[in-house]
Amino acid sequence: MKIVLLVVIGLVVVIGILVLIGWALPREHRASSRITLSRPPAELWPVVRNPAALQGTWKDLKSAHRLPDEAGKEVWEQNVGGFATKLLIEEDRPPSHLVTRIDAPPDAPFGGKWIYELQPAGGGSQITVTEDGYVSNPLFRVMMHLMGVHRSADAYL
Repeated sequence: MKIVLLVVIGLVVVIGILVLIGWALPREHRASSRITLSRPPAELWPVVRNPAALQGTWKDLKSAHRLPDEAGKEVWEQNVGGFATKLLIEEDRPPSHLVTRIDAPPDAPFGGKWIYELQPAGGGSQITVTEDGYVSNPLFRVMMHLMGVHRSADAYL
């Protein structure tokens, strides 16, 4: 019984330390990732512009489907990494600029926007994805920093 109590106390202490570390980390973050591909922006744009296009190739994307527009904005529902999110298309300037935003209340565990930029590079394209987001839960902040703030954008690219 004494060992079980020590294990429980140890777990509480570890979780408490992780929460304190999470509170010390900033709620907001900005991370950019980029890749250069051999295709021109006009050929890559249909894939970047379609939130469902990478199903089967982006392993974190479990599903994506279009919902009815809201207030003149295109709306999608995506399941990425086990989290169902409502995604709004905020800006769309083919074939070079797209901004998507997670439609979440301010107290949601995470949220923010992704900015996609396609630029000609040699005979191909450079694609930059910038995640401008927040993580409210201090334990999630610790996990994000341990896994890397670039993890989602890198996996997408």
